[in-house]
Amino acid sequence: MAVLVIDDSKAMRSLIKRILNDAGFEVLEAGDGQEALECLQRWNHIDLVLVDWDMPGMDGYEFVRTVRATPAYRHLRLMMVTAESELEHVAAALAAGADEYVMKPFTRDAVLGKLDLLRTTRE
Repeated sequence: MAVLVIDDSKAMRSLIKRILNDAGFEVLEAGDGQEALECLQRWNHIDLVLVDWDMPGMDGYEFVRTVRATPAYRHLRLMMVTAESELEHVAAALAAGADEYVMKPFTRDAVLGKLDLLRTTRE
């Protein structure tokens, strides 16, 4: 399964990539929402996107809204991985179309547990 990790922090992308690679995922990276949209256009085999909320340019919330408004990307599973912990942010992300939400700082098990939930709900 191919996963796109979107975060403006290279260190955070590297950390998430290591967790996902160790779990057997193919991982692509983007530094913001606009770059991520370009990745989606280039790579049609992406099944899952992990996206940060706070990024310059197109933030994660706007990315989720854009993806959910695009019929070609409706199959994508979207998981917010962000430091935004206020209930309003969680509710807004889920209402916009995010499938799951993980708060930073997170553990490896927390990320993999949410991914297992996403795979289970998809089947």
